[in-house]
Amino acid sequence: MGYGRTARVLHWTMAVLVILMIAAGLTMTSDVDRALQDRLFIFHKGTGVILLLLIAFRIVWRIGHPAPPLPASVPPLQQFAAHATHIGLYFFLVVMTVSGYVRVTTGGFPIELLNAIGIPPLLPRSEGVADVAEGIHATAKFGLIILLLMHIGAAAFHGIVLRDGVFSRMWPPFSRASR
Repeated sequence: MGYGRTARVLHWTMAVLVILMIAAGLTMTSDVDRALQDRLFIFHKGTGVILLLLIAFRIVWRIGHPAPPLPASVPPLQQFAAHATHIGLYFFLVVMTVSGYVRVTTGGFPIELLNAIGIPPLLPRSEGVADVAEGIHATAKFGLIILLLMHIGAAAFHGIVLRDGVFSRMWPPFSRASR
């Protein structure tokens, strides 16, 4: 049994956005042209807001629509690792989006997407808070990247090597779902 269409679309939409966010984040903090850096910062901040909303929706959706069980052929330790990795991914996605928002708003920087729709910063300016949030954001990215690589590696292993149906529970993104 596979995931439903909504879960698949959320998963793959977020997957693409997270990968783009990582690429943009790593590029914008490196030695690049200032004009490119500015565009990447605007993209990163706006996409972070979208991801935060998608994460919240996905968590609520997941509560009402639990994951289908893994095939019986998946050993219990791998089932535990898959569950722990998913929880870790949700955790780091929340930490990254919230710490990014806190860093930007308490640092006094705009989030152009929110400004465009008339939503003011929810936090007052505070360099101390901004510095802590920046440290959390900079450190948590490693946890997110490691878990993401583990998730992709496990999916590829199940989809290419084992062909045990685990990968096909989430692929393709827009197929008719079993539930």
